[in-house]
Amino acid sequence: MQYLSSIFVFLLSLFAFLQHANAAVLPDERADAMLHSYEGGNLEVSGPALLVRKNIGSSTSVFYNVYTDNITSASIDVEISGSPYEESRTEQTLGVDFLTGKTTMNFSYTDSSENDYEASTISFGISQDFFGDLTTLSLGYAQGTDDVSARVGNNPLQFEDRASIERYNYRIGLSQILSKNASISLGFESIADEGTSAPGETTTLNNPYRQYSYRVNGDPDTRGFAFELYPRTRTSNALSIRGNYFLPWKSAIHYEYRIFQDSWGVKANNIGVSYVHPIGHWVLDFRYRIYSQTQADFYRDLFDFEGQFTFMARDKELSTYSNTAIGFGLSYEFAKNGWGFIDKGSLNFSYDLISFEYDNFRDARENVFDNVPAGTESLYSFDADVMQVFVSIWY
Repeated sequence: MQYLSSIFVFLLSLFAFLQHANAAVLPDERADAMLHSYEGGNLEVSGPALLVRKNIGSSTSVFYNVYTDNITSASIDVEISGSPYEESRTEQTLGVDFLTGKTTMNFSYTDSSENDYEASTISFGISQDFFGDLTTLSLGYAQGTDDVSARVGNNPLQFEDRASIERYNYRIGLSQILSKNASISLGFESIADEGTSAPGETTTLNNPYRQYSYRVNGDPDTRGFAFELYPRTRTSNALSIRGNYFLPWKSAIHYEYRIFQDSWGVKANNIGVSYVHPIGHWVLDFRYRIYSQTQADFYRDLFDFEGQFTFMARDKELSTYSNTAIGFGLSYEFAKNGWGFIDKGSLNFSYDLISFEYDNFRDARENVFDNVPAGTESLYSFDADVMQVFVSIWY
Protein backbone atom coordinates (compact mmCIF):
# COMPACT_ATOMS: atom_id res chain seq x y z
CA MET A 1 0.00 0.00 0.00
CA GLN A 2 3.04 2.30 0.04
CA TYR A 3 2.39 3.55 -3.49
CA LEU A 4 -1.13 4.59 -2.51
CA SER A 5 0.21 6.52 0.47
CA SER A 6 2.58 8.40 -1.82
CA ILE A 7 -0.27 9.25 -4.19
CA PHE A 8 -2.33 10.54 -1.29
CA VAL A 9 0.50 12.78 -0.07
CA PHE A 10 0.88 14.24 -3.56
CA LEU A 11 -2.84 14.85 -4.02
CA LEU A 12 -3.22 16.40 -0.57
CA SER A 13 -0.46 18.82 -1.52
CA LEU A 14 -2.30 19.57 -4.75
CA PHE A 15 -5.35 20.73 -2.81
CA ALA A 16 -3.38 23.63 -1.37
CA PHE A 17 -2.89 25.04 -4.87
CA LEU A 18 -6.48 24.54 -5.98
CA GLN A 19 -8.35 26.42 -3.25
CA HIS A 20 -10.42 29.47 -4.25
CA ALA A 21 -11.94 32.28 -2.24
CA ASN A 22 -15.58 31.45 -2.86
CA ALA A 23 -17.19 29.01 -0.45
CA ALA A 24 -18.90 25.75 -1.37
CA VAL A 25 -22.16 24.66 0.28
CA LEU A 26 -22.64 22.59 3.41
CA PRO A 27 -24.98 19.58 3.33
CA ASP A 28 -28.63 20.37 4.06
CA GLU A 29 -29.93 20.13 7.61
CA ARG A 30 -32.19 17.09 7.68
CA ALA A 31 -33.48 14.11 9.63
CA ASP A 32 -34.23 10.65 8.19
CA ALA A 33 -36.02 7.79 9.93
CA MET A 34 -36.14 4.38 8.24
CA LEU A 35 -37.35 0.82 8.66
CA HIS A 36 -35.50 -1.76 6.56
CA SER A 37 -36.05 -5.43 5.84
CA TYR A 38 -34.17 -8.24 4.04
CA GLU A 39 -35.55 -11.75 3.62
CA GLY A 40 -33.96 -14.50 1.53
CA GLY A 41 -32.22 -17.84 1.85
CA ASN A 42 -33.85 -18.42 5.28
CA LEU A 43 -32.14 -15.28 6.57
CA GLU A 44 -34.19 -12.37 7.91
CA VAL A 45 -32.70 -8.98 8.78
CA SER A 46 -34.77 -6.00 9.87
CA GLY A 47 -34.58 -2.94 12.04
CA PRO A 48 -34.75 0.84 12.31
CA ALA A 49 -32.25 3.51 11.29
CA LEU A 50 -32.00 7.21 12.10
CA LEU A 51 -29.90 10.01 10.60
CA VAL A 52 -29.78 13.59 11.95
CA ARG A 53 -27.66 16.38 10.46
CA LYS A 54 -27.28 19.90 11.91
CA ASN A 55 -25.21 22.86 10.72
CA ILE A 56 -23.22 24.98 13.15
CA GLY A 57 -22.54 28.37 11.67
CA SER A 58 -21.65 28.61 8.00
CA SER A 59 -18.66 26.27 7.93
CA THR A 60 -19.47 23.23 10.10
CA SER A 61 -22.03 20.43 9.82
CA VAL A 62 -22.36 17.56 12.29
CA PHE A 63 -24.34 14.33 11.87
CA TYR A 64 -25.29 11.24 13.83
CA ASN A 65 -26.46 7.94 12.36
CA VAL A 66 -27.66 4.81 14.14
CA TYR A 67 -28.52 1.59 12.29
CA THR A 68 -29.86 -1.61 13.87
CA ASP A 69 -30.06 -5.11 12.39
CA ASN A 70 -32.22 -7.74 14.10
CA ILE A 71 -31.08 -11.03 12.58
CA THR A 72 -32.87 -14.38 12.48
CA SER A 73 -30.93 -17.03 10.59
CA ALA A 74 -31.71 -20.57 9.54
CA SER A 75 -29.63 -20.29 6.35
CA ILE A 76 -28.23 -23.26 4.46
CA ASP A 77 -24.91 -23.03 6.36
CA VAL A 78 -26.71 -22.90 9.70
CA GLU A 79 -28.93 -25.86 8.83
CA ILE A 80 -25.93 -28.03 7.95
CA SER A 81 -23.50 -27.22 10.74
CA GLY A 82 -25.42 -25.36 13.44
CA SER A 83 -28.80 -24.37 14.76
CA PRO A 84 -31.05 -21.37 14.02
CA TYR A 85 -30.10 -18.26 15.97
CA GLU A 86 -31.21 -14.72 16.67
CA GLU A 87 -28.96 -11.76 17.36
CA SER A 88 -28.84 -7.99 17.06
CA ARG A 89 -26.24 -5.60 15.66
CA THR A 90 -26.14 -1.86 16.30
CA GLU A 91 -23.97 0.52 14.29
CA GLN A 92 -23.47 4.16 15.26
CA THR A 93 -21.63 6.89 13.37
CA LEU A 94 -20.73 10.39 14.53
CA GLY A 95 -19.24 12.75 11.96
CA VAL A 96 -18.46 16.34 11.11
CA ASP A 97 -17.93 18.27 7.85
CA PHE A 98 -15.76 21.39 7.66
CA LEU A 99 -15.93 23.93 4.85
CA THR A 100 -13.06 26.23 3.91
CA GLY A 101 -13.10 28.01 0.58
CA LYS A 102 -14.03 25.36 -1.95
CA THR A 103 -12.58 22.55 0.12
CA THR A 104 -14.76 20.25 2.20
CA MET A 105 -13.22 17.99 4.85
CA ASN A 106 -15.06 15.32 6.81
CA PHE A 107 -14.24 13.15 9.78
CA SER A 108 -16.30 10.32 11.21
CA TYR A 109 -16.13 7.54 13.78
CA THR A 110 -18.21 4.37 13.44
CA ASP A 111 -18.79 1.71 16.08
CA SER A 112 -20.56 -1.58 15.34
CA SER A 113 -21.47 -4.01 18.10
CA GLU A 114 -22.99 -7.49 18.30
CA ASN A 115 -22.59 -10.30 20.79
CA ASP A 116 -19.51 -11.86 19.18
CA TYR A 117 -18.15 -9.10 16.93
CA GLU A 118 -16.99 -5.54 17.70
CA ALA A 119 -15.81 -3.15 14.98
CA SER A 120 -14.66 0.47 15.04
CA THR A 121 -13.61 2.67 12.11
CA ILE A 122 -12.15 6.15 11.82
CA SER A 123 -12.64 7.84 8.44
CA PHE A 124 -11.27 11.01 6.85
CA GLY A 125 -12.22 12.60 3.53
CA ILE A 126 -11.45 15.76 1.59
CA SER A 127 -12.89 17.16 -1.64
CA GLN A 128 -12.06 20.20 -3.75
CA ASP A 129 -14.06 22.00 -6.46
CA PHE A 130 -12.11 23.68 -9.23
CA PHE A 131 -12.26 24.67 -12.93
CA GLY A 132 -15.33 26.82 -12.33
CA ASP A 133 -16.95 24.25 -10.02
CA LEU A 134 -17.26 21.82 -12.95
CA THR A 135 -14.72 19.37 -11.51
CA THR A 136 -14.48 17.82 -8.05
CA LEU A 137 -11.50 15.84 -6.77
CA SER A 138 -12.01 13.77 -3.62
CA LEU A 139 -9.82 11.62 -1.40
CA GLY A 140 -10.70 9.33 1.47
CA TYR A 141 -8.97 7.17 4.03
CA ALA A 142 -10.40 4.88 6.69
CA GLN A 143 -8.82 2.60 9.26
CA GLY A 144 -10.71 0.07 11.32
CA THR A 145 -10.24 -2.68 13.87
CA ASP A 146 -12.55 -5.69 14.25
CA ASP A 147 -12.45 -7.78 17.43
CA VAL A 148 -13.78 -11.26 16.71
CA SER A 149 -14.87 -13.94 19.16
CA ALA A 150 -16.79 -17.18 18.81
CA ARG A 151 -19.43 -18.67 21.06
CA VAL A 152 -18.51 -21.87 22.89
CA GLY A 153 -21.01 -24.47 21.73
CA ASN A 154 -24.57 -23.15 22.04
CA ASN A 155 -23.83 -21.05 25.12
CA PRO A 156 -24.46 -17.39 24.16
CA LEU A 157 -22.53 -16.13 27.21
CA GLN A 158 -19.26 -18.01 26.76
CA PHE A 159 -16.74 -17.04 24.10
CA GLU A 160 -13.38 -18.15 22.82
CA ASP A 161 -10.90 -15.28 22.65
CA ARG A 162 -9.78 -14.41 19.14
CA ALA A 163 -7.47 -11.76 17.79
CA SER A 164 -8.25 -8.70 15.72
CA ILE A 165 -8.57 -7.78 12.06
CA GLU A 166 -7.04 -4.51 10.88
CA ARG A 167 -8.65 -2.84 7.86
CA TYR A 168 -7.29 0.01 5.70
CA ASN A 169 -9.28 1.77 2.99
CA TYR A 170 -8.06 4.29 0.40
CA ARG A 171 -10.43 6.13 -1.98
CA ILE A 172 -9.87 8.52 -4.88
CA GLY A 173 -12.67 10.08 -6.91
CA LEU A 174 -13.04 12.54 -9.77
CA SER A 175 -16.40 14.03 -10.83
CA GLN A 176 -16.96 16.11 -13.95
CA ILE A 177 -19.98 18.07 -15.18
CA LEU A 178 -19.96 17.51 -18.94
CA SER A 179 -22.93 19.70 -19.87
CA LYS A 180 -26.14 21.02 -18.36
CA ASN A 181 -27.64 17.57 -18.93
CA ALA A 182 -24.78 15.18 -18.18
CA SER A 183 -22.24 14.41 -15.49
CA ILE A 184 -19.79 11.57 -14.89
CA SER A 185 -17.61 10.37 -12.02
CA LEU A 186 -14.70 7.94 -11.70
CA GLY A 187 -13.73 6.22 -8.48
CA PHE A 188 -10.93 3.97 -7.30
CA GLU A 189 -10.90 2.13 -3.99
CA SER A 190 -8.26 -0.10 -2.42
CA ILE A 191 -8.81 -2.11 0.75
CA ALA A 192 -6.25 -4.09 2.77
CA ASP A 193 -7.38 -6.54 5.49
CA GLU A 194 -4.96 -8.23 7.86
CA GLY A 195 -5.59 -10.66 10.67
CA THR A 196 -3.38 -9.85 13.67
CA SER A 197 -2.74 -12.15 16.58
CA ALA A 198 -0.85 -12.58 19.82
CA PRO A 199 2.60 -14.24 19.73
CA GLY A 200 2.29 -17.94 18.99
CA GLU A 201 -1.25 -17.63 17.64
CA THR A 202 -2.55 -17.37 14.09
CA THR A 203 -5.50 -15.25 13.03
CA THR A 204 -7.03 -15.51 9.58
CA LEU A 205 -9.93 -13.73 7.90
CA ASN A 206 -12.44 -16.58 7.93
CA ASN A 207 -15.77 -16.67 9.73
CA PRO A 208 -15.05 -18.66 12.94
CA TYR A 209 -18.28 -20.65 12.55
CA ARG A 210 -18.13 -21.51 8.85
CA GLN A 211 -16.98 -24.94 7.62
CA TYR A 212 -15.70 -26.43 4.39
CA SER A 213 -16.78 -29.81 3.05
CA TYR A 214 -14.74 -32.88 2.02
CA ARG A 215 -15.32 -36.46 0.94
CA VAL A 216 -15.20 -38.82 3.90
CA ASN A 217 -12.40 -41.40 3.58
CA GLY A 218 -13.92 -44.75 2.70
CA ASP A 219 -17.29 -43.24 1.88
CA PRO A 220 -16.83 -40.68 -0.93
CA ASP A 221 -20.60 -40.15 -1.27
CA THR A 222 -20.75 -38.64 2.24
CA ARG A 223 -19.73 -35.10 3.12
CA GLY A 224 -17.52 -34.38 6.11
CA PHE A 225 -17.12 -30.89 7.55
CA ALA A 226 -14.24 -28.98 9.14
CA PHE A 227 -13.56 -25.33 9.95
CA GLU A 228 -12.37 -23.19 7.05
CA LEU A 229 -8.73 -22.12 6.60
CA TYR A 230 -8.11 -18.66 5.10
CA PRO A 231 -5.03 -16.48 4.46
CA ARG A 232 -4.26 -13.79 7.03
CA THR A 233 -4.27 -10.96 4.46
CA ARG A 234 -6.48 -9.78 1.63
CA THR A 235 -6.03 -6.84 -0.72
CA SER A 236 -8.83 -5.75 -3.05
CA ASN A 237 -9.15 -3.02 -5.66
CA ALA A 238 -12.27 -1.65 -7.33
CA LEU A 239 -12.71 0.82 -10.19
CA SER A 240 -16.09 2.40 -10.90
CA ILE A 241 -17.70 4.77 -13.37
CA ARG A 242 -21.04 6.44 -12.65
CA GLY A 243 -23.03 9.02 -14.53
CA ASN A 244 -26.28 10.93 -14.84
CA TYR A 245 -28.13 12.14 -17.89
CA PHE A 246 -31.08 14.49 -17.47
CA LEU A 247 -33.81 14.17 -20.07
CA PRO A 248 -35.82 17.11 -21.51
CA TRP A 249 -39.02 16.06 -19.66
CA LYS A 250 -37.28 16.45 -16.22
CA SER A 251 -36.55 12.75 -15.87
CA ALA A 252 -33.06 11.32 -15.41
CA ILE A 253 -31.09 8.18 -16.20
CA HIS A 254 -28.42 6.99 -13.78
CA TYR A 255 -25.87 4.35 -14.73
CA GLU A 256 -22.87 2.66 -13.14
CA TYR A 257 -20.24 0.05 -13.93
CA ARG A 258 -17.81 -1.39 -11.40
CA ILE A 259 -15.00 -3.93 -11.65
CA PHE A 260 -13.39 -5.64 -8.66
CA GLN A 261 -10.36 -7.86 -8.15
CA ASP A 262 -8.62 -9.14 -5.04
CA SER A 263 -5.53 -11.09 -4.00
CA TRP A 264 -7.63 -14.21 -3.42
CA GLY A 265 -8.44 -14.53 -7.12
CA VAL A 266 -11.99 -13.15 -7.01
CA LYS A 267 -12.95 -11.02 -10.02
CA ALA A 268 -16.32 -9.32 -10.22
CA ASN A 269 -18.34 -7.05 -12.49
CA ASN A 270 -21.37 -4.98 -11.61
CA ILE A 271 -23.54 -2.97 -13.99
CA GLY A 272 -26.68 -1.05 -13.12
CA VAL A 273 -29.10 1.45 -14.60
CA SER A 274 -32.04 3.38 -13.16
CA TYR A 275 -34.70 5.74 -14.44
CA VAL A 276 -36.15 8.52 -12.27
CA HIS A 277 -39.38 10.23 -13.26
CA PRO A 278 -41.21 13.00 -11.33
CA ILE A 279 -45.00 13.34 -11.50
CA GLY A 280 -46.27 16.30 -9.50
CA HIS A 281 -45.51 15.60 -5.83
CA TRP A 282 -44.44 12.03 -6.67
CA VAL A 283 -41.05 10.70 -7.81
CA LEU A 284 -40.83 7.22 -9.39
CA ASP A 285 -37.59 5.26 -9.60
CA PHE A 286 -37.11 2.03 -11.60
CA ARG A 287 -33.77 0.18 -11.47
CA TYR A 288 -32.01 -2.94 -12.71
CA ARG A 289 -28.61 -4.38 -11.74
CA ILE A 290 -26.50 -7.39 -12.77
CA TYR A 291 -23.59 -8.76 -10.71
CA SER A 292 -21.24 -11.66 -11.44
CA GLN A 293 -18.01 -12.97 -9.93
CA THR A 294 -15.47 -15.77 -10.19
CA GLN A 295 -14.43 -17.97 -7.29
CA ALA A 296 -11.53 -17.53 -4.88
CA ASP A 297 -8.42 -19.59 -5.60
CA PHE A 298 -8.92 -21.73 -2.48
CA TYR A 299 -12.66 -22.28 -2.82
CA ARG A 300 -14.26 -25.64 -3.54
CA ASP A 301 -17.73 -26.94 -2.95
CA LEU A 302 -16.26 -30.34 -2.09
CA PHE A 303 -12.61 -31.14 -1.32
CA ASP A 304 -11.14 -34.61 -1.89
CA PHE A 305 -10.16 -35.12 1.74
CA GLU A 306 -9.78 -33.22 5.01
CA GLY A 307 -6.80 -30.85 5.11
CA GLN A 308 -6.14 -31.22 1.37
CA PHE A 309 -4.66 -27.71 1.01
CA THR A 310 -3.20 -24.99 3.20
CA PHE A 311 -6.23 -22.77 2.58
CA MET A 312 -9.73 -24.20 2.16
CA ALA A 313 -13.09 -22.42 1.92
CA ARG A 314 -16.70 -23.21 1.11
CA ASP A 315 -18.27 -19.81 1.73
CA LYS A 316 -20.81 -19.37 -1.08
CA GLU A 317 -19.82 -15.69 -1.30
CA LEU A 318 -16.39 -16.86 -2.52
CA SER A 319 -17.85 -19.17 -5.18
CA THR A 320 -18.65 -18.43 -8.80
CA TYR A 321 -22.10 -16.89 -8.82
CA SER A 322 -24.27 -14.10 -10.18
CA ASN A 323 -27.30 -12.15 -9.12
CA THR A 324 -29.81 -9.86 -10.75
CA ALA A 325 -31.79 -7.19 -8.95
CA ILE A 326 -34.87 -5.39 -10.17
CA GLY A 327 -36.58 -2.78 -8.06
CA PHE A 328 -38.54 0.40 -7.80
CA GLY A 329 -38.85 3.37 -5.48
CA LEU A 330 -41.75 5.70 -4.77
CA SER A 331 -41.43 9.08 -3.05
CA TYR A 332 -44.04 11.63 -2.09
CA GLU A 333 -42.85 15.19 -1.47
CA PHE A 334 -44.78 17.25 1.06
CA ALA A 335 -44.51 20.70 2.66
CA LYS A 336 -42.69 21.92 -0.45
CA ASN A 337 -43.46 25.51 0.58
CA GLY A 338 -42.55 24.97 4.21
CA TRP A 339 -44.55 23.97 7.26
CA GLY A 340 -43.52 25.39 10.62
CA PHE A 341 -39.85 24.60 11.20
CA ILE A 342 -39.92 22.15 8.24
CA ASP A 343 -38.57 23.44 4.91
CA LYS A 344 -39.77 20.34 3.03
CA GLY A 345 -40.20 16.62 3.47
CA SER A 346 -40.68 13.31 1.68
CA LEU A 347 -42.18 9.89 2.34
CA ASN A 348 -40.34 7.06 0.61
CA PHE A 349 -40.79 3.37 -0.17
CA SER A 350 -38.24 1.13 -1.89
CA TYR A 351 -38.39 -2.53 -2.95
CA ASP A 352 -35.87 -4.81 -4.69
CA LEU A 353 -36.12 -8.45 -5.73
CA ILE A 354 -32.67 -10.07 -5.92
CA SER A 355 -32.17 -13.50 -7.52
CA PHE A 356 -28.98 -15.41 -6.65
CA GLU A 357 -27.65 -18.22 -8.87
CA TYR A 358 -24.59 -20.24 -7.76
CA ASP A 359 -22.54 -22.03 -10.40
CA ASN A 360 -20.45 -24.27 -8.13
CA PHE A 361 -22.06 -24.21 -4.69
CA ARG A 362 -24.37 -27.17 -4.14
CA ASP A 363 -27.24 -27.66 -1.71
CA ALA A 364 -25.42 -29.94 0.73
CA ARG A 365 -28.62 -30.38 2.76
CA GLU A 366 -29.63 -32.96 0.15
CA ASN A 367 -26.60 -35.05 1.14
CA VAL A 368 -26.84 -34.51 4.90
CA PHE A 369 -30.60 -35.10 5.23
CA ASP A 370 -31.65 -37.03 2.09
CA ASN A 371 -28.52 -39.12 1.34
CA VAL A 372 -28.01 -37.67 -2.15
CA PRO A 373 -24.40 -38.59 -3.16
CA ALA A 374 -21.89 -35.83 -2.40
CA GLY A 375 -21.12 -33.66 -5.41
CA THR A 376 -24.38 -34.47 -7.23
CA GLU A 377 -26.74 -32.26 -5.22
CA SER A 378 -28.67 -29.43 -6.86
CA LEU A 379 -26.89 -26.15 -7.46
CA TYR A 380 -28.06 -23.62 -4.88
CA SER A 381 -30.22 -20.59 -5.69
CA PHE A 382 -32.65 -18.33 -3.88
CA ASP A 383 -34.56 -15.04 -4.11
CA ALA A 384 -34.37 -12.20 -1.61
CA ASP A 385 -36.82 -9.38 -0.88
CA VAL A 386 -35.34 -6.04 0.24
CA MET A 387 -37.63 -3.25 1.46
CA GLN A 388 -37.13 0.20 2.95
CA VAL A 389 -39.71 2.65 4.27
CA PHE A 390 -38.43 6.04 5.42
CA VAL A 391 -39.30 9.67 5.95
CA SER A 392 -36.95 12.58 5.28
CA ILE A 393 -37.38 16.07 6.73
CA TRP A 394 -35.33 19.14 5.80
CA TYR A 395 -35.33 22.00 8.29
